Amino acid sequence: MNTFRGFTNSETFTQIPDAFFRQLLNEITDADELKVTLYALWRFEQLEGKFRALCKTDFDIKDLGITADEVALGLDKAEKRGSLIKSRHESDEFYFLNSPRGRAAAEAFAKGQWRESARILSTLFIERPNVFKLYEENIGPLTPLIADALKEAEENYSPEWFEEAFIIAVKNNKRNWKYVEAILKRWKEEGSHGQKNQKNAVKDDDRYTDNEFSEFLKRD
Repeated sequence: MNTFRGFTNSETFTQIPDAFFRQLLNEITDADELKVTLYALWRFEQLEGKFRALCKTDFDIKDLGITADEVALGLDKAEKRGSLIKSRHESDEFYFLNSPRGRAAAEAFAKGQWRESARILSTLFIERPNVFKLYEENIGPLTPLIADALKEAEENYSPEWFEEAFIIAVKNNKRNWKYVEAILKRWKEEGSHGQKNQKNAVKDDDRYTDNEFSEFLKRD
């Protein structure tokens, strides 16, 4: 067995749906199926462009540590379980994640609507980045304490507020959760999205550099 040297500070994080831990982790007993399912979740998040689907050869046997036949068996079991959807059109075959966006794209692809499938994947089910992804992209790696705080915040604040609150924090070079949270708290206290109530951007910037936000702006 090779000794793992540990994670580094430069690691990126892959989001895993809660349903994987609540249900699939307990039900999947086959190692091949478990490997291809986790690998697919990672690859879907890494893909760029409009058409986000995987073919069988996209499952790297070196990364997975299994043979091509074992990949095929794992994919077959993942498809039967319903975690992945296999969609065919003529001689082409792709795997999609069994999510609202993935199901719609798989159906469009099966009908030969390549462009429609790509459009669905990129625009029809547009979702704002959740607070965990926003934190990692704008502040840094998650810690257990921060993860708990973010999960609580998702229950207390409107989803569309997070992105703009992070933008304000980055613009003011204050990349910390306390600053973002202060913005969200003020918006909630006012009963509306604070930024949309401003007549111009100058007033809005001043708004978040005074009063209760000043302590965060003074920090190094």
